[in-house]
Amino acid sequence: MGKIVSNFFIALDGVVESPDKWHFPYFNDEMGAAVGQGMETAEAFLMGRRLYDEWAAYWPQSDDDTFAPFINGATKYVVSDTLTEATWNNTTVVSGDVAAQLTKIKESTEGDIAMSGSATLVRWLLANGLLDELHLLIHPIAVGHGQRLFEDTPTHPLRLVRSTTFQTGVLHTVYAPAES
Repeated sequence: MGKIVSNFFIALDGVVESPDKWHFPYFNDEMGAAVGQGMETAEAFLMGRRLYDEWAAYWPQSDDDTFAPFINGATKYVVSDTLTEATWNNTTVVSGDVAAQLTKIKESTEGDIAMSGSATLVRWLLANGLLDELHLLIHPIAVGHGQRLFEDTPTHPLRLVRSTTFQTGVLHTVYAPAES
């Protein structure tokens, strides 16, 4: 059975919005290896509607030789009640009873179902018991503004699975929902 694994670049103050504006000074070979490892274990990619719209407009035309071949070739699932047709290759729209559909997808998948970029979707997955792991690359910066991973949410106890400190001061942490 597959598991849903969420990945985020996150600032110390919990900001996940617009990492392109604060993340890159911390990117090094260690972080590249961590991101690459996530791509190696991913059998599919899960995203929300906004990320789908952004990435479907960008990645199919990208000349990036690292991530573009992965994401363009990957099986993709987009959670949306408003998207009626997915034009990006290998994309399936998940709507209606999303929890039941994602449970079936997890049951039919061997590898990880990676996801990133949607704090709203992560919060929903946690609330519905569907998120298996939360990978955070915690950057030593307080951004001070922008969407935070957890805003006005219920409490979700998590347990630390593992952590690594990179030379840049970035912490790579892996959390799973705590057992009830």
